[in-house]
Amino acid sequence: MNRTTTRARRAGLAAAASLGLVAGLSACGTESTAQAEGGRALTVTSSDDACDVSGAEAPEGTLTFEVSNAGSEVTEFYLLGDDGLRVLGEVENIGEGDSSTLTVKAPAGTYYTSCRPGMKGDGIRNAFTVTASDEGKEQLAEGTDDQKVQEALAAYKLYVRDQSAQLLEQTTRFVELYEAGDQDDEARALYPVARQHWERIETVAESFGDLDPLMDAREADVVAGEEWTGWHRIEKDLWPARAEKYRALTPQERVTYGDDLLANTKKLDQKIQGLDYTVVDLGNGSRGLLEEVASGKVTGEEEYWSRTDLWDFQANVDGARVAFENLQPVLAEKDPELAQTLTTRFDELQALLDTHRSGDGFVTYDQLSKDEVGALVDAVNALSEPLSRLTATVA
Repeated sequence: MNRTTTRARRAGLAAAASLGLVAGLSACGTESTAQAEGGRALTVTSSDDACDVSGAEAPEGTLTFEVSNAGSEVTEFYLLGDDGLRVLGEVENIGEGDSSTLTVKAPAGTYYTSCRPGMKGDGIRNAFTVTASDEGKEQLAEGTDDQKVQEALAAYKLYVRDQSAQLLEQTTRFVELYEAGDQDDEARALYPVARQHWERIETVAESFGDLDPLMDAREADVVAGEEWTGWHRIEKDLWPARAEKYRALTPQERVTYGDDLLANTKKLDQKIQGLDYTVVDLGNGSRGLLEEVASGKVTGEEEYWSRTDLWDFQANVDGARVAFENLQPVLAEKDPELAQTLTTRFDELQALLDTHRSGDGFVTYDQLSKDEVGALVDAVNALSEPLSRLTATVA
Protein backbone atom coordinates (compact mmCIF):
# COMPACT_ATOMS: atom_id res chain seq x y z
CA MET A 1 0.00 0.00 0.00
CA ASN A 2 1.56 3.32 -1.01
CA ARG A 3 1.54 6.49 1.05
CA THR A 4 -1.07 8.34 -1.03
CA THR A 5 -3.48 5.41 -0.89
CA THR A 6 -3.05 5.15 2.86
CA ARG A 7 -3.78 8.83 3.45
CA ALA A 8 -6.66 8.92 0.96
CA ARG A 9 -8.28 6.08 2.91
CA ARG A 10 -8.31 8.35 5.97
CA ALA A 11 -10.02 11.29 4.33
CA GLY A 12 -13.48 10.18 5.37
CA LEU A 13 -12.36 10.00 9.00
CA ALA A 14 -10.84 13.49 9.19
CA ALA A 15 -13.97 15.47 10.06
CA ALA A 16 -15.25 12.93 12.57
CA ALA A 17 -11.88 12.65 14.28
CA SER A 18 -11.69 16.40 14.67
CA LEU A 19 -14.89 16.59 16.80
CA GLY A 20 -15.22 20.06 18.35
CA LEU A 21 -11.71 21.11 17.34
CA VAL A 22 -12.58 21.26 13.67
CA ALA A 23 -16.04 22.72 13.84
CA GLY A 24 -17.03 21.90 10.27
CA LEU A 25 -16.05 21.64 6.66
CA SER A 26 -17.87 24.75 5.55
CA ALA A 27 -18.65 28.22 6.84
CA CYS A 28 -21.37 30.37 5.36
CA GLY A 29 -23.90 33.08 5.97
CA THR A 30 -23.69 35.31 9.05
CA GLU A 31 -20.96 33.29 10.76
CA SER A 32 -18.68 33.45 7.72
CA THR A 33 -19.28 37.19 7.32
CA ALA A 34 -18.52 37.86 10.96
CA GLN A 35 -15.29 35.89 10.77
CA ALA A 36 -14.25 37.68 7.60
CA GLU A 37 -14.90 41.07 9.16
CA GLY A 38 -12.87 40.05 12.18
CA GLY A 39 -9.93 38.90 10.05
CA ARG A 40 -10.51 35.27 11.00
CA ALA A 41 -11.42 33.97 7.53
CA LEU A 42 -8.40 33.19 5.36
CA THR A 43 -7.81 31.57 2.00
CA VAL A 44 -5.06 29.08 1.22
CA THR A 45 -3.79 28.09 -2.23
CA SER A 46 -1.79 24.87 -2.23
CA SER A 47 0.35 24.17 -5.30
CA ASP A 48 3.17 21.75 -6.04
CA ASP A 49 5.78 24.10 -4.58
CA ALA A 50 3.95 26.74 -2.54
CA CYS A 51 1.46 27.22 0.28
CA ASP A 52 0.03 30.72 -0.13
CA VAL A 53 -2.04 31.93 2.82
CA SER A 54 -3.95 35.19 2.44
CA GLY A 55 -2.54 36.51 5.71
CA ALA A 56 0.31 35.80 8.09
CA GLU A 57 -1.75 36.56 11.19
CA ALA A 58 -5.28 36.62 12.54
CA PRO A 59 -7.00 37.47 15.85
CA GLU A 60 -7.49 34.57 18.25
CA GLY A 61 -10.78 32.76 18.25
CA THR A 62 -12.51 30.63 15.62
CA LEU A 63 -10.44 30.70 12.42
CA THR A 64 -11.54 29.51 8.99
CA PHE A 65 -9.12 28.45 6.25
CA GLU A 66 -10.60 27.95 2.78
CA VAL A 67 -8.06 25.66 1.10
CA SER A 68 -7.87 25.33 -2.70
CA ASN A 69 -5.64 22.88 -4.54
CA ALA A 70 -3.94 24.46 -7.56
CA GLY A 71 -1.31 21.71 -7.79
CA SER A 72 -1.05 18.47 -9.71
CA GLU A 73 -1.26 16.17 -6.67
CA VAL A 74 -3.80 15.48 -3.95
CA THR A 75 -2.95 17.75 -1.03
CA GLU A 76 -3.76 18.39 2.62
CA PHE A 77 -3.53 21.39 4.96
CA TYR A 78 -2.57 21.56 8.63
CA LEU A 79 -2.47 24.21 11.34
CA LEU A 80 0.37 23.20 13.67
CA GLY A 81 1.55 24.42 17.06
CA ASP A 82 4.79 26.36 17.48
CA ASP A 83 6.74 23.08 17.86
CA GLY A 84 5.62 21.99 14.40
CA LEU A 85 4.22 18.79 15.93
CA ARG A 86 0.97 19.50 17.75
CA VAL A 87 -1.95 19.40 15.29
CA LEU A 88 -4.75 21.90 15.89
CA GLY A 89 -6.65 20.82 12.79
CA GLU A 90 -6.33 19.37 9.32
CA VAL A 91 -8.20 18.80 6.07
CA GLU A 92 -7.07 15.92 3.85
CA ASN A 93 -7.51 14.46 0.40
CA ILE A 94 -8.11 17.72 -1.48
CA GLY A 95 -8.02 16.73 -5.14
CA GLU A 96 -6.64 18.78 -8.01
CA GLY A 97 -8.92 21.78 -8.56
CA ASP A 98 -10.95 21.03 -5.41
CA SER A 99 -11.28 22.95 -2.15
CA SER A 100 -12.11 22.25 1.48
CA THR A 101 -12.52 24.30 4.64
CA LEU A 102 -10.83 23.95 8.00
CA THR A 103 -12.47 25.65 10.98
CA VAL A 104 -10.43 25.61 14.16
CA LYS A 105 -10.20 27.37 17.53
CA ALA A 106 -6.78 28.96 18.14
CA PRO A 107 -5.65 31.02 21.15
CA ALA A 108 -3.03 33.75 20.81
CA GLY A 109 0.41 32.39 19.98
CA THR A 110 2.73 31.33 17.18
CA TYR A 111 1.84 28.56 14.75
CA TYR A 112 2.69 27.05 11.40
CA THR A 113 0.48 26.56 8.39
CA SER A 114 1.45 23.54 6.29
CA CYS A 115 0.39 22.36 2.84
CA ARG A 116 1.48 18.83 1.95
CA PRO A 117 1.38 18.17 -1.80
CA GLY A 118 1.11 14.43 -2.34
CA MET A 119 0.12 14.18 1.36
CA LYS A 120 3.63 13.31 2.49
CA GLY A 121 6.57 14.72 4.41
CA ASP A 122 6.61 17.82 6.61
CA GLY A 123 5.03 19.88 3.84
CA ILE A 124 5.53 23.50 2.88
CA ARG A 125 5.39 25.51 6.10
CA ASN A 126 4.87 29.17 6.87
CA ALA A 127 4.94 30.95 10.21
CA PHE A 128 1.51 32.13 11.33
CA THR A 129 0.71 34.40 14.28
CA VAL A 130 -2.53 34.54 16.22
CA THR A 131 -2.88 37.82 18.11
CA ALA A 132 -4.73 38.52 21.36
CA SER A 133 -8.36 39.58 21.05
CA ASP A 134 -11.06 40.17 23.66
CA GLU A 135 -13.72 38.97 21.24
CA GLY A 136 -11.61 35.93 20.43
CA LYS A 137 -11.17 35.07 24.09
CA GLU A 138 -14.95 35.00 24.41
CA GLN A 139 -15.15 32.60 21.47
CA LEU A 140 -12.52 30.34 23.01
CA ALA A 141 -14.30 30.35 26.38
CA GLU A 142 -17.52 29.08 24.84
CA GLY A 143 -18.42 25.48 25.55
CA THR A 144 -18.44 23.22 28.58
CA ASP A 145 -15.40 21.60 30.16
CA ASP A 146 -16.45 18.33 28.58
CA GLN A 147 -16.50 19.92 25.12
CA LYS A 148 -13.02 21.34 25.67
CA VAL A 149 -11.76 17.94 26.76
CA GLN A 150 -13.24 16.40 23.62
CA GLU A 151 -11.43 19.01 21.54
CA ALA A 152 -8.18 18.11 23.30
CA LEU A 153 -8.70 14.40 22.63
CA ALA A 154 -9.53 15.07 18.99
CA ALA A 155 -6.35 17.09 18.58
CA TYR A 156 -4.28 14.30 20.09
CA LYS A 157 -5.88 11.77 17.77
CA LEU A 158 -4.84 13.88 14.78
CA TYR A 159 -1.31 14.14 16.16
CA VAL A 160 -0.91 10.38 16.64
CA ARG A 161 -2.26 9.66 13.17
CA ASP A 162 0.15 12.20 11.66
CA GLN A 163 3.16 10.77 13.49
CA SER A 164 2.19 7.25 12.45
CA ALA A 165 1.90 8.32 8.82
CA GLN A 166 5.33 9.97 8.95
CA LEU A 167 6.77 6.88 10.64
CA LEU A 168 5.51 4.74 7.78
CA GLU A 169 6.89 7.12 5.18
CA GLN A 170 10.33 7.37 6.81
CA THR A 171 10.53 3.64 7.55
CA THR A 172 9.77 2.86 3.92
CA ARG A 173 12.72 5.00 2.85
CA PHE A 174 14.97 3.59 5.58
CA VAL A 175 14.25 0.00 4.55
CA GLU A 176 14.96 0.85 0.91
CA LEU A 177 18.37 2.25 1.87
CA TYR A 178 19.21 -0.63 4.19
CA GLU A 179 18.22 -3.36 1.76
CA ALA A 180 20.19 -1.72 -1.07
CA GLY A 181 23.39 -2.79 0.69
CA ASP A 182 25.52 0.04 -0.67
CA GLN A 183 23.82 3.00 1.03
CA ASP A 184 24.57 2.29 4.68
CA ASP A 185 25.77 5.83 5.42
CA GLU A 186 22.41 7.19 4.28
CA ALA A 187 20.59 4.49 6.26
CA ARG A 188 22.56 5.34 9.41
CA ALA A 189 21.73 9.04 8.99
CA LEU A 190 18.01 8.33 8.59
CA TYR A 191 17.78 5.77 11.41
CA PRO A 192 17.39 8.18 14.37
CA VAL A 193 15.27 10.60 12.34
CA ALA A 194 12.76 7.91 11.36
CA ARG A 195 12.65 6.46 14.87
CA GLN A 196 11.66 9.80 16.36
CA HIS A 197 8.14 9.28 15.00
CA TRP A 198 7.96 5.94 16.81
CA GLU A 199 9.30 7.39 20.05
CA ARG A 200 6.81 10.30 20.04
CA ILE A 201 3.90 7.85 20.13
CA GLU A 202 5.69 4.98 21.87
CA THR A 203 3.10 4.48 24.60
CA VAL A 204 0.37 4.19 21.95
CA ALA A 205 2.44 1.71 19.94
CA GLU A 206 3.13 -0.31 23.09
CA SER A 207 -0.60 -0.79 23.59
CA PHE A 208 -0.43 -3.30 20.74
CA GLY A 209 1.43 -5.93 22.69
CA ASP A 210 1.95 -8.19 19.70
CA LEU A 211 3.68 -5.53 17.58
CA ASP A 212 5.90 -3.73 20.10
CA PRO A 213 8.29 -6.64 20.82
CA LEU A 214 8.52 -7.43 17.11
CA MET A 215 9.47 -3.86 16.26
CA ASP A 216 11.35 -2.40 19.22
CA ALA A 217 12.86 -5.20 21.30
CA ARG A 218 16.47 -4.77 22.38
CA GLU A 219 18.73 -7.78 22.18
CA ALA A 220 18.65 -8.23 25.95
CA ASP A 221 14.84 -8.40 25.86
CA VAL A 222 14.73 -11.47 23.63
CA VAL A 223 14.23 -14.77 25.46
CA ALA A 224 15.88 -17.99 24.36
CA GLY A 225 14.18 -19.56 21.38
CA GLU A 226 12.63 -16.34 20.07
CA GLU A 227 13.87 -14.55 16.98
CA TRP A 228 15.14 -10.99 17.37
CA THR A 229 13.57 -8.65 14.81
CA GLY A 230 12.83 -4.98 14.38
CA TRP A 231 14.66 -1.70 14.58
CA HIS A 232 17.40 -2.76 16.95
CA ARG A 233 18.26 -5.92 15.03
CA ILE A 234 18.97 -3.71 12.01
CA GLU A 235 20.69 -1.14 14.22
CA LYS A 236 23.27 -3.71 15.32
CA ASP A 237 23.95 -4.65 11.70
CA LEU A 238 24.55 -1.01 10.78
CA TRP A 239 26.71 -0.26 13.85
CA PRO A 240 28.55 -3.52 14.68
CA ALA A 241 31.62 -1.89 16.25
CA ARG A 242 30.60 -2.72 19.85
CA ALA A 243 29.76 -6.35 19.03
CA GLU A 244 32.29 -9.14 19.47
CA LYS A 245 32.91 -11.45 16.50
CA TYR A 246 29.86 -10.07 14.72
CA ARG A 247 28.75 -11.69 11.47
CA ALA A 248 27.19 -9.18 9.12
CA LEU A 249 23.78 -10.07 7.76
CA THR A 250 23.67 -11.37 4.21
CA PRO A 251 21.80 -9.40 1.51
CA GLN A 252 18.88 -11.83 1.77
CA GLU A 253 18.80 -11.53 5.56
CA ARG A 254 18.74 -7.75 5.19
CA VAL A 255 15.70 -8.05 2.95
CA THR A 256 14.02 -10.42 5.43
CA TYR A 257 14.48 -8.13 8.43
CA GLY A 258 13.80 -4.94 6.49
CA ASP A 259 10.58 -6.27 4.95
CA ASP A 260 9.46 -7.54 8.35
CA LEU A 261 9.98 -4.11 9.96
CA LEU A 262 8.08 -2.38 7.18
CA ALA A 263 5.20 -4.88 7.27
CA ASN A 264 4.79 -4.37 11.02
CA THR A 265 4.95 -0.59 10.62
CA LYS A 266 2.07 -0.83 8.13
CA LYS A 267 0.10 -2.97 10.60
CA LEU A 268 0.70 -0.40 13.33
CA ASP A 269 -0.48 2.43 11.11
CA GLN A 270 -3.66 0.54 10.27
CA LYS A 271 -4.41 -0.23 13.92
CA ILE A 272 -3.87 3.39 14.96
CA GLN A 273 -6.58 4.65 12.59
CA GLY A 274 -9.36 3.17 14.70
CA LEU A 275 -8.13 4.40 18.09
CA ASP A 276 -9.89 6.95 20.27
CA TYR A 277 -8.38 8.41 23.41
CA THR A 278 -9.43 9.41 26.91
CA VAL A 279 -8.02 11.91 29.38
CA VAL A 280 -6.42 8.97 31.15
CA ASP A 281 -4.71 7.95 27.92
CA LEU A 282 -3.21 11.43 27.45
CA GLY A 283 -2.23 11.96 31.06
CA ASN A 284 -0.81 8.51 31.65
CA GLY A 285 0.72 8.43 28.19
CA SER A 286 2.58 11.65 28.89
CA ARG A 287 3.90 10.27 32.17
CA GLY A 288 4.70 6.95 30.48
CA LEU A 289 6.88 8.64 27.88
CA LEU A 290 8.94 10.22 30.63
CA GLU A 291 9.26 6.82 32.27
CA GLU A 292 10.60 5.54 28.93
CA VAL A 293 13.24 8.26 29.14
CA ALA A 294 14.15 7.33 32.70
CA SER A 295 14.28 3.57 32.08
CA GLY A 296 16.07 3.45 28.74
CA LYS A 297 17.19 6.72 27.22
CA VAL A 298 18.95 8.23 30.23
CA THR A 299 20.76 4.95 30.88
CA GLY A 300 22.00 4.67 27.28
CA GLU A 301 20.47 1.20 26.90
CA GLU A 302 17.93 1.97 24.16
CA GLU A 303 20.32 2.65 21.27
CA TYR A 304 23.24 0.54 22.49
CA TRP A 305 24.84 0.14 19.05
CA SER A 306 24.21 3.52 17.41
CA ARG A 307 24.42 5.70 20.55
CA THR A 308 21.58 7.85 19.19
CA ASP A 309 19.70 7.86 22.51
CA LEU A 310 19.31 11.63 22.63
CA TRP A 311 17.18 11.60 19.47
CA ASP A 312 14.87 9.15 21.27
CA PHE A 313 15.03 11.23 24.45
CA GLN A 314 13.90 14.32 22.55
CA ALA A 315 11.10 12.44 20.80
CA ASN A 316 9.74 11.04 24.09
CA VAL A 317 9.75 14.56 25.54
CA ASP A 318 8.00 15.83 22.39
CA GLY A 319 5.24 13.27 22.81
CA ALA A 320 4.81 13.99 26.51
CA ARG A 321 4.65 17.74 25.89
CA VAL A 322 2.08 17.44 23.10
CA ALA A 323 -0.20 15.33 25.31
CA PHE A 324 0.12 17.92 28.11
CA GLU A 325 -0.39 20.92 25.81
CA ASN A 326 -3.59 19.47 24.40
CA LEU A 327 -4.99 19.31 27.93
CA GLN A 328 -3.40 22.58 29.05
CA PRO A 329 -6.45 24.84 28.39
CA VAL A 330 -8.58 22.65 30.66
CA LEU A 331 -5.84 22.29 33.27
CA ALA A 332 -5.27 26.06 33.35
CA GLU A 333 -8.87 26.56 34.49
CA LYS A 334 -8.83 23.78 37.07
CA ASP A 335 -5.31 24.26 38.49
CA PRO A 336 -3.42 27.22 36.97
CA GLU A 337 -0.47 26.71 39.32
CA LEU A 338 0.05 23.12 38.15
CA ALA A 339 -0.31 24.22 34.52
CA GLN A 340 2.42 26.84 34.99
CA THR A 341 4.69 24.43 36.86
CA LEU A 342 4.47 21.88 34.06
CA THR A 343 5.13 24.52 31.41
CA THR A 344 8.22 25.68 33.30
CA ARG A 345 9.56 22.16 33.90
CA PHE A 346 9.11 21.19 30.25
CA ASP A 347 10.94 24.36 29.21
CA GLU A 348 13.80 23.63 31.63
CA LEU A 349 14.19 20.07 30.39
CA GLN A 350 14.13 21.25 26.77
CA ALA A 351 16.76 23.90 27.44
CA LEU A 352 19.02 21.24 28.93
CA LEU A 353 18.52 18.92 25.97
CA ASP A 354 19.31 21.76 23.59
CA THR A 355 22.80 22.09 25.07
CA HIS A 356 23.64 18.70 23.55
CA ARG A 357 22.56 19.50 20.00
CA SER A 358 24.91 19.04 17.08
CA GLY A 359 23.82 20.16 13.62
CA ASP A 360 20.29 18.92 12.95
CA GLY A 361 20.55 16.30 15.68
CA PHE A 362 22.48 15.56 18.85
CA VAL A 363 25.87 14.37 20.00
CA THR A 364 26.14 10.62 20.48
CA TYR A 365 25.38 9.42 23.97
CA ASP A 366 28.93 8.33 24.72
CA GLN A 367 30.01 11.98 24.54
CA LEU A 368 28.01 12.91 27.66
CA SER A 369 29.82 13.15 30.97
CA LYS A 370 28.50 11.55 34.14
CA ASP A 371 27.47 14.98 35.44
CA GLU A 372 25.61 15.79 32.22
CA VAL A 373 23.67 12.54 32.43
CA GLY A 374 22.92 13.28 36.07
CA ALA A 375 21.55 16.71 35.18
CA LEU A 376 19.20 15.12 32.63
CA VAL A 377 18.02 12.60 35.23
CA ASP A 378 17.28 15.41 37.70
CA ALA A 379 15.32 17.38 35.09
CA VAL A 380 13.24 14.34 34.14
CA ASN A 381 12.47 13.59 37.78
CA ALA A 382 11.52 17.22 38.44
CA LEU A 383 8.98 17.03 35.63
CA SER A 384 7.65 13.55 36.42
CA GLU A 385 6.22 14.42 39.84
CA PRO A 386 3.88 17.27 38.80
CA LEU A 387 3.06 15.42 35.56
CA SER A 388 1.75 12.52 37.65
CA ARG A 389 -1.02 14.85 38.89
CA LEU A 390 -2.24 15.84 35.39
CA THR A 391 -4.75 13.03 34.84
CA ALA A 392 -6.53 13.30 38.20
CA THR A 393 -6.72 17.09 37.98
CA VAL A 394 -8.25 17.22 34.51
CA ALA A 395 -10.48 14.17 34.92
